[in-house]
Amino acid sequence: MVKLFSDFKHIAREFYSGKTFVAFDTETTGLHPNEEHVIEIGAIKFNCEGLIGEPFNILIKPPVPVSKFITDLTHITNEMLENCPSMTQVLPEFMNYIGTGNTYLIGHNVPFDIQFIDAELTRASLPAIKNLAFDTLQLARWAYPEFSYLPEKGQYKLQSLAARFKINVEAAHRACDDARVCKELFHQIIKDTLSRQKDYEISNEKSIFLLDAIY
Repeated sequence: MVKLFSDFKHIAREFYSGKTFVAFDTETTGLHPNEEHVIEIGAIKFNCEGLIGEPFNILIKPPVPVSKFITDLTHITNEMLENCPSMTQVLPEFMNYIGTGNTYLIGHNVPFDIQFIDAELTRASLPAIKNLAFDTLQLARWAYPEFSYLPEKGQYKLQSLAARFKINVEAAHRACDDARVCKELFHQIIKDTLSRQKDYEISNEKSIFLLDAIY
């Protein structure tokens, strides 16, 4: 079961507490985790002071061919995946990267990605993800309710939000770049909701300074 952080008025407190966050994204062969497979994982680790280590970015060879629709969407081809490691080989490295305990996960519609990783963990007879996760899709709907009244649909899609906030998109629908964009959106949401945040032990002036320094 996906464990989501829902106390949005305390996200700044969690962020400035020094805890570690991992923004991540997956690309998959389809939409159904019990039937489809992960073909790419991208992740980036950070805290309130900046990036931690190197990004995690890997292509994965699935047990089924990648469809033309997925190739057209992601530009990931079967030829690109032919000599890549299997998910069974990748899982221990990824789980070590995200860590446990105080490490938070972040994703845009993050239940989708966690459910896919959990399905792959189940196939490998490994325990499910236990980390608490922040869903930037839910966060954006809370932070910017006015977007829902705009005539254009899709206002809360990751790429739409990136365009609105001038977040640079280098490779849409590729996991590592989507993870980076998600991280920057998370920073933007904290910055834009400081007046609504509760009980964080840092001044607004210092908060904005730190966000500007790493954003």
